[in-house]
Amino acid sequence: MATWGSGKPVISLGSDIDCIPQASQKPAVAYHDPMIEGAPGHGEGHNSGQVVNIVAALSIKRLMEREHIPGTIKIWPGVAEELLGSKAYYVRAGYFKDVDVTLFSHVGNNLGVNWGESQGSGLISVEYMFKGESAHSAGAPWRGRSALDAVELMDAGWNFRREHLRLQQRSHYVISDGGDQPNVVPPTAAVWYYFRELDYPHVKELWEIGDKMAQGATLMTNTTFTSRVLGSAWPVHMNKPIAEAMYANIKQVGLPQWSDDDQTLAKAVQKELKVKEEGLASKIEELKGPGAAEARMGGGSDDIGDISWTVPTVTLRYPSNVPNLPGHNWSNAITMATPIAHKGVLAGAKVQAMTMLDLLLHPEIVQQAWDYFKNVQTKEVKYTPLIRTEDKPAIWLNEKKMAEFRPRLKAFYYDSKKYKTYLEQLGIKYPTVRSTP
Repeated sequence: MATWGSGKPVISLGSDIDCIPQASQKPAVAYHDPMIEGAPGHGEGHNSGQVVNIVAALSIKRLMEREHIPGTIKIWPGVAEELLGSKAYYVRAGYFKDVDVTLFSHVGNNLGVNWGESQGSGLISVEYMFKGESAHSAGAPWRGRSALDAVELMDAGWNFRREHLRLQQRSHYVISDGGDQPNVVPPTAAVWYYFRELDYPHVKELWEIGDKMAQGATLMTNTTFTSRVLGSAWPVHMNKPIAEAMYANIKQVGLPQWSDDDQTLAKAVQKELKVKEEGLASKIEELKGPGAAEARMGGGSDDIGDISWTVPTVTLRYPSNVPNLPGHNWSNAITMATPIAHKGVLAGAKVQAMTMLDLLLHPEIVQQAWDYFKNVQTKEVKYTPLIRTEDKPAIWLNEKKMAEFRPRLKAFYYDSKKYKTYLEQLGIKYPTVRSTP
């Protein structure tokens, strides 16, 4: 963590930094136009969040120096959030032991903050690796034991079991190793699962069912299997007193003033995706608490959840993207490096800085946050990490992909010495939309 200052309160600022596979997209272009075909891209907008925190931290640092205000600022990156790959390990390493409050920032299409349990899910990411015996697929298939057969049988079993799982579960998989070539009985194969549920016990239950499915597949194919954890996330629970303080600042800052060009780009991409053409946000979201427990049906996951069960935490959503987009998609990369993203980041930085100042000048907010954390949030639910002592961060996961694309991506790095904006460097007109016939 980058750290400045001394004394209490200790405020940590976090945001994610990774991107999405095959989401390469030219910014400001309102239709699919990859910068590099098949390359990763900013298909969620995680490249913008650290700017929110850095701008806020530098502003408050100057104010603290001028007014001799005690306190400590920490900034940290959410590495590999799309793989749920880092924050549980940060917690295990003790990075938040001395932190009083965490303010997290995440790209969105409005200014907003919630408190209580989120509508999302907890998650365990597990890869099952099967081992069999190779043989000539046509000449002597009876001498082989197909690891790929085991993968396919596990997946078939899981898909039949889905009908008899809770409606709140979400589970999905990709075959990460499908063998080498058809004329060789695959001696190795692997499948990678995300098991999602609303709480720790139900996530663990799904994981145990997955292990049994894998074991059953080995019995049917005379193979063996091992597994490894690739990531995890506890369900999110956001702090009420901090959210209320932040929301007061959101109302003061308000949404950016969008230009006609901004709205043209937003409506053009909405039209491209055949969704409601409403343009950019024009009204601030309401502060929302948890909904009815029976209405929670699960959804996405974020490993900020592990931190939220370690220290009072909130997530600020700032308006740097377009409403009604699918997420994890090339379309979510269009506004990055455009005035829409810049305006949204500045609005978010103002809210973040004002909330930091509230925490520095009003210690009762920190006290109230910890009272909520201890006597409401964790009164009955205690944090037990999903990762085990033997689990380690899966830092190898994107090595091959980045080895392939990084040399080609370097040609598109921004040169601030030669160009005023990234769009100028790329020679892209703002906005670029489809011509009307």
